[in-house]
Amino acid sequence: MARSWLHRSGFLVADLCVIAISLYLAYWLRFDGLIPEGHSVTLLYSIPLAIALKTPILAVFKMYRFSWDHVGMREVFGTLSASVFGSFALAAAFFLLREVHVFTAVPRSILAIDFAICLIGVGGIRLSKRLFRLLLGTTRANRASKAKRAVIVGAGDAGTSLARSLLEDEDRPYLPVGFIDDDRGKRGLIIHGIRVIGGLSQLGRAIESLSAMSVLIAMPSTSGAVVGDAAARAREAGIQDIRILPPLSQLYSSKVHASELREVTPEDVLRRDQVSIDTTAIEQLVKDRAILITGAAGSIGSELCRQVLRFEARHVICLDNDETGLFYLERDLGRRFPDRAISYVIGDVRDRLRIRQVLGDGRPQLVFHAAAYKHVPVMERSAGEAVKTNVFGTRNVVEEASAAGVQSLVVISTDKAVNPCSIMGATKRIAELITHAHNGSSDTQCMAVRFGNVLGSRGSVLPIFEEQIRSGGPVTITDRGMHRYFMVTSEAVLLVLQAAAMGQGGEVFVLDMGEPVSILELANDLIRAHGLVPDQDIPIVFTGARPGERLFEELLTAEEGTDSTTHEKVFVARLGSRWESAELAAKLEHLRTIAEHETREAVVEMLGQLIPSYKPRPTQDGC
Repeated sequence: MARSWLHRSGFLVADLCVIAISLYLAYWLRFDGLIPEGHSVTLLYSIPLAIALKTPILAVFKMYRFSWDHVGMREVFGTLSASVFGSFALAAAFFLLREVHVFTAVPRSILAIDFAICLIGVGGIRLSKRLFRLLLGTTRANRASKAKRAVIVGAGDAGTSLARSLLEDEDRPYLPVGFIDDDRGKRGLIIHGIRVIGGLSQLGRAIESLSAMSVLIAMPSTSGAVVGDAAARAREAGIQDIRILPPLSQLYSSKVHASELREVTPEDVLRRDQVSIDTTAIEQLVKDRAILITGAAGSIGSELCRQVLRFEARHVICLDNDETGLFYLERDLGRRFPDRAISYVIGDVRDRLRIRQVLGDGRPQLVFHAAAYKHVPVMERSAGEAVKTNVFGTRNVVEEASAAGVQSLVVISTDKAVNPCSIMGATKRIAELITHAHNGSSDTQCMAVRFGNVLGSRGSVLPIFEEQIRSGGPVTITDRGMHRYFMVTSEAVLLVLQAAAMGQGGEVFVLDMGEPVSILELANDLIRAHGLVPDQDIPIVFTGARPGERLFEELLTAEEGTDSTTHEKVFVARLGSRWESAELAAKLEHLRTIAEHETREAVVEMLGQLIPSYKPRPTQDGC
């Protein structure tokens, strides 16, 4: 904060000097270096007038809030606009004061000269840092450098922004020496002093001719097929250091920095086309709001934290009972959003009093409930624990959020809640029922969002396959016919926010996860992405379905249909039979007693009474 205040104060002092000097030089040039005595008096009074008028206008145009390390067309246009309005204000003041003796004879040419000099001065001061760093960077680049020579794949906004960031970084890890882009209109262009060599087919030749040691893929909106092609061509050319900018949904700032670069992951190669998101609606939902996220250290919860901070939430309260997870979340968010208000709270959703305390202290307007037990086979062995967290933890959050006057509550659900055959799926379906039944009992809008698996989430199939491939195999699959819905975590979370922005209360939203993916094909693609041959370098073994596991997931029950919304990827489920609130409450109390004192079989029987579509499979064959 002190550094920011010092930064703005420095620009303010510099602007005061520029405004004064600009007006003096305007008179000096107008009168060829010999300012007449009468005009000297006018100049003496005009300088404080110009300062009084132009400085507030510069502030109105946010000239003291721009990040001048990253100047773009918006900043340039803002500087021009501020200078134009400042000159108009000064001209208007001279006109209104024309009857005052000292302002009766101000030459009109003075205003034009003053405008030009002031524009150059105000803009030049702000560009000076970048110019200095660019010259310094160019000088250092000509010397022996530790930076690796790199070809950037993608000469669009992200690629050119990355190149500029690297060129201006004194401690750059990479020195960009060429661009690759399939846009024929860019061939041969020089961008930031770097030439666009050709299309992706020429990547190998570019690497060889430029003596490149690294390839940086800067196409955050492209498909996984293109990423895979670029990575494969780089490996064929002998490049081991291949880095990538994450997809647009994972770029939490409009500015691209070298620190965003990371290794290519299976999610990058397997990702689909980008999902269209109405960011305006999400911003209206999130901006300047206090938001509580339960299960904040988990895969979905942590991404929710990042995305609501991206959309400028005023205060984010991160609740989880995993202290290690919260520790790493704090490190991550602190690095990405160093100046934001974020609280990290240890707590368990089973503890109603703790939830009440957190809601009372933080006073959030929005709550995203992502805390849950999710691993199907584990919950088959721990039925009572699944009920305590997924059912009664959800009820605690829903009821306490409503009592605290929260505006909107979103419960994260799963495709496994549809015609459930597992304990985890059944408990999540009950969580949906609780959410729906409670809506309308207070001013809080309660809704649920249901979606399938997310690529790379903790304990999901992708990181398991990755670990198995790195250890030399085998890759284990339960059944040849197993299929799953998949989506990148960041896109799934953005669609959750999209649904929440649409919600009026009482809905169970369903996300369109695309076509279900064959797990066998996924394993084959992943093995090939490592440059290996399936069943030759890495064997694939079929183990049989585990308890509670089924071959195909559904998103809607047989008695449900869907209603479309204003977003092509978000639907509202038409729910089937529902419990009355009083009857549901009585059943839940019975379930609580059973979960605390009875056997697994008794829990399963009671879940069946609450969810008629729940069909548990007692064998090891899955479902």
